[in-house]
Amino acid sequence: MGDEIGQNTQFFYCLKHGTVEPEGVCKAKDRLGPFPTAEAAAHALQTIHDREKEKQDEDRNWRNG
Repeated sequence: MGDEIGQNTQFFYCLKHGTVEPEGVCKAKDRLGPFPTAEAAAHALQTIHDREKEKQDEDRNWRNG
């Protein structure tokens, strides 16, 4: 399936409702994303957790030489 012109193909994770949604459903301040798929948006909190841990490890390694 190709992208349809004018059709939103990005997904967001709504922090307020804990659901995956297309753009425009909830306010931007309540959303994480955009993500390329609904599945990726569903795992948004884990993705952010993993990225934060990775950055903390990089910072720790940099400080410790």
